[in-house]
Amino acid sequence: MYDLINPATGAVFRSVEMTSAEGVDDAVARAREAFPAWRDLAPADRARLLRRFADLVEAHSEELARIEVENAGHTISNARWEAGNVRDVLTYYSAAPERLFGRQIPVAGGLDLTVAEPLGVVGVIVPWNFPMPIAAWGFAPALAAGNTVVLKPAETTPLTAVRLAEIGLEAGLPEGVLQVVPGFGPEAGARLVEHPDVRKIVFTGSSKVGQAVMAQCAARVKRVTLELGGKSPNIVFADADIEKAAASAPYGVFDNAGQDCCARSRIYVEASAYNEFMDHFLNACRGVVVGDLLDEKTEMGPLISAAQHERVSGFVSRVPAERIAYQGEVPGGAGFWFPPTVVTDVAPGDEIQCEEVFGPVVTVTPFFSEEQLIELANLTRYGLSGSIWSRDLSRALRVSRAVQAGNLSVNSNSSVRYSTPFGGYKQSGLGRELGPDALAAFTETKNIFIAL
Repeated sequence: MYDLINPATGAVFRSVEMTSAEGVDDAVARAREAFPAWRDLAPADRARLLRRFADLVEAHSEELARIEVENAGHTISNARWEAGNVRDVLTYYSAAPERLFGRQIPVAGGLDLTVAEPLGVVGVIVPWNFPMPIAAWGFAPALAAGNTVVLKPAETTPLTAVRLAEIGLEAGLPEGVLQVVPGFGPEAGARLVEHPDVRKIVFTGSSKVGQAVMAQCAARVKRVTLELGGKSPNIVFADADIEKAAASAPYGVFDNAGQDCCARSRIYVEASAYNEFMDHFLNACRGVVVGDLLDEKTEMGPLISAAQHERVSGFVSRVPAERIAYQGEVPGGAGFWFPPTVVTDVAPGDEIQCEEVFGPVVTVTPFFSEEQLIELANLTRYGLSGSIWSRDLSRALRVSRAVQAGNLSVNSNSSVRYSTPFGGYKQSGLGRELGPDALAAFTETKNIFIAL
């Protein structure tokens, strides 16, 4: 049994049995057995089951949100949004079974057709920072395409995944179609990756572990989608609405206590607007509400664990005190709370500017030209997300094309929409999730030629 700890209190609140490698084998065998019937189910019937699944998630949304508050330390407002995102992702992909279109390609001597066929058993490995929505990003398109799924949640945050699988059964999903195997990465996760009957792995987590997963998949020529780390820039030009950009910036990095691969943890401000921006930004930081997770007004909660708190604290402790422009306040006592922190006067090669802190820590740096800005923004091994603030849309589009990242927003800090593709450049990942693109990652294209 593994003890689950409430991040806000530091206290054990429940224990969960971890799945062994043999348990993963059993789950994969059940998924393989369930696959032919699920694959051959009429598209309209598969769609109907996914819509029913979405409806039941909606009915249980408050229950799911409160589980996430206790298990992952999310604020109730965020957790409710996350439950709603699961519902929306299921609803979106419920339209897919009847729209997995092939093509007719003109050829000489006959008729040529393509069809999209499911892969088989798909393994989905989910992180602890957004355990509920990221689970759905993997299993919803996989199920819609006709695959069966074995999902391994992070050992620290398994509860919403377990409950979602139960809700799927209540909705009518056949046994074995969607299974959750709580377990440790080196045992359950590794077995899922190496299992010969698992045809694809969807992994979200650190770049280091992602590289190992990719190597294991390569050895077996197994398909893989990776969503890994980030060190995203938030770029503010002098002609932007400075007050709006500054007011939005704290929530682009402090949301979920900075435990977000898309966190805009590097802010770059055009030098002529730097002082004005900092005045508004620090004032906005002071307004971030940290505290009771069940209070709808709370905007930031704790870090996930003692280990994560130690890691984030280590980054900040190595920054000279005079460079810390702001640190907020957090509840006293137990729990893994870390204050919102703003760091200035950083060099491009400084650790805190280069490494993914994965906590509520942001750097702010002035820039003097568009060319310098692009060089600074791309001076990272990551390339997941970012924002550009400017009233000059030609420049905003030009910079968007120049910044090496998979998801960019202009005059916004929004990264994720379930109807658009999501993924990264460089060491931020491989492949795309969400939107119409995700379905291709869960199907094989079969070409059929008929001689006439």
